[in-house]
Amino acid sequence: MLILRQLFDAQSSTYTYLLGDGASREAILIDPVFEQVRRDLALIRELNLHLLWTLDTHVHADHVTGAWLMKQRSGSGIALSAEGGAAGADRFVKHGDKVSFGRRYVEVRATPGHTDGCVTYVLDDQSMAFTGDCLLIRGSGRTDFQQGNPRRMFKSVREQIFSLPSTCLIYPAHDYRGVTMTSVDEERRYNPRLGGDIGVDDFAGYMDNLNLPHPKQLDVAVPANLQCGEPAGGQTDDSDPQWGQLTFTFGGIWEIQPQALEEIIERVEVIDVREPNEFTGALGHITGAKLIPLGSLTQRIGEISRDKPVVTVCRSGARSAQAVVMLQKEGLRDIANLHGGMLRWRAEGCAAEGGTD
Repeated sequence: MLILRQLFDAQSSTYTYLLGDGASREAILIDPVFEQVRRDLALIRELNLHLLWTLDTHVHADHVTGAWLMKQRSGSGIALSAEGGAAGADRFVKHGDKVSFGRRYVEVRATPGHTDGCVTYVLDDQSMAFTGDCLLIRGSGRTDFQQGNPRRMFKSVREQIFSLPSTCLIYPAHDYRGVTMTSVDEERRYNPRLGGDIGVDDFAGYMDNLNLPHPKQLDVAVPANLQCGEPAGGQTDDSDPQWGQLTFTFGGIWEIQPQALEEIIERVEVIDVREPNEFTGALGHITGAKLIPLGSLTQRIGEISRDKPVVTVCRSGARSAQAVVMLQKEGLRDIANLHGGMLRWRAEGCAAEGGTD
């Protein structure tokens, strides 16, 4: 079974793709975004995958790749085109190369035109192609900077992408309208720049007169991506919280396990968001916890300490997870959810006040 997840970065409108082999649990990540590495790692952990490689389709100009940071945090290798001019990769791929994960692989197809180093990654059975900024949904990448050449792009799309089976699904690196994928057949027929009877002169004339402003992050992204996303000095301020043993979830919040919370219970404020009858009911409550039911949380936020970390708790961890989101919107930063709630707390034998055994 193939595992496929399409992830989105709203700031740069970038799609990142996680592909995994269901049998071996080995995986690859295509076009990761630096600011989304924590999210991507959470998903990889929750799906029980082992990340082998990050693959960039080209040297991006609109965001910094997460390849370097992902390598630091997961040990994954970095692969990208040998023609891209970047340094620091573990593998420089060329046309026809294969990058394997378990029993599956993607084949590298050189598709220059947006940049010299643009590649498309085609799944082994040719059912999917990850086209980067070469072929977009009813569009194409621009060709007016960074070695762009419309005639090379036209040739790349016609020979390397439109030659794939008509049912092959196309997954681009960007979309600015919320569309998630297309197909070879659709783009052959309906792409206004590259489809139908459009010729190379038509395409070149169109692309040479777009007159688009340069990407906002161009001056930052390109130098960083020529080093596979490594920041100057190899330092990043994207560090994890240090006040407890926390785990970031794909849902976007920090969680703490019962045993880890018990070790630091004197240094945090515990907010129980259940109803009063639950607080004094069969599960009891954590000694010292402050009862603020979820429905009145925002009205009573002034009762919550700003001087030490906050841990929210409920019966199962669901309402308290929502509490974390609500408190984050109110400006709290050092905050985590108790994983599994009081059910897990009691199951692991942690100390509770009241309740029944």
